[in-house]
Parts: sequence; C-alpha cells; structure tokens
Amino acid sequence: MSRSSKKIFLGELNDTPLGDLRLAASDSGLLAVEWAESLPELEKYLQRFHRPMELNSKKLKAYASELLDYLAGSRQKFRFKIDWQTLRPFQRQAMQAVYAIPYGETRTYAEIAARIGRPKAYRAVGRANATNPMPLVIPCHRVIGSDGKLHGYGGGEGLKTKEWLLKMEGAILN
Repeated sequence: MSRSSKKIFLGELNDTPLGDLRLAASDSGLLAVEWAESLPELEKYLQRFHRPMELNSKKLKAYASELLDYLAGSRQKFRFKIDWQTLRPFQRQAMQAVYAIPYGETRTYAEIAARIGRPKAYRAVGRANATNPMPLVIPCHRVIGSDGKLHGYGGGEGLKTKEWLLKMEGAILN
C-alpha cells in the first residue's frame, strides 16, 4: 500500500478541562490534536496528505485515554506513537526537541534552536511551534521567551491555556 493511500482516522475527545478536542492518527501514530472550534484548520492541514479519512473512535481510543489522563494530572509521558513523517524536516527537528522537554519544565525558543544546532533560528523555532499539529502532546506550551514570559499560544484560549497547562504541570512561572 502506498503512503498516499493510507487512511487517516479521526476521532473526538470531548468535555476535557480545556474543551472539546479533535484527534487524527494514521497507522504510524498520532497526526494531529486540535480544539473543536479550529476544525476547519485541522481539515485543511489533513487534506495536504491526500489520504482518505475515516471517523473511527476505536482507533483513537488509546490517544484519547492518555490525553484525558494527562489533562487530569495523572500522566506525565505519552506512550503512544507519533507519526513524525508528516512533519517537514526543520519542523520535525524542532518538534522532537520540544517533545523532549520534561514535564513541568520549560525551555526558551533560543534553547530549542541551540539544541537542534541552529542557534540563530529561534524565530523559526517559534514558527514551528505556532504550526505544531499536536499541541498538548508535543508540549509547545513548555516553550517560553528568553525574558521568562509566556509568548504566543494558538490553542484553546491562547496564553490563558498555556498558563493553565504549565501550572497544571507544576512549572514555575515568573
């Protein structure tokens, strides 16, 4: 089966502390997490893969369960696979560095840029975070400005959501 004919499975995760979420996965792992009110953006993102899509809550059950545990404060690491192949090379590199930030800790955009060997690419790291297709799972909320302040968050209620996530994880904020 060619890569372009592999299905994308879609599901919902409703009534979380942060609202309703939509999930997408392939047989290779999680592809996307998005707030329900951003469904048009999710659909546009998934269409670029030119794969058939299928509603299948059973295929998304493990992802939904772990996300619920995380949002309840009882999970610090996700065990499920992520389909990293769908990210462009720079974004994949930046997102894998963000994914490695430990629960309850933060890093700056500059620290992520340095970690991936591109110390001057902190703005590009910011852009990669802004287009993170798996917020919560790839914890872009753990990336802060060099001034120690929260900068930008596209999910949920923006910075309010970012702050909630960091406080839920026990991160120390200035």
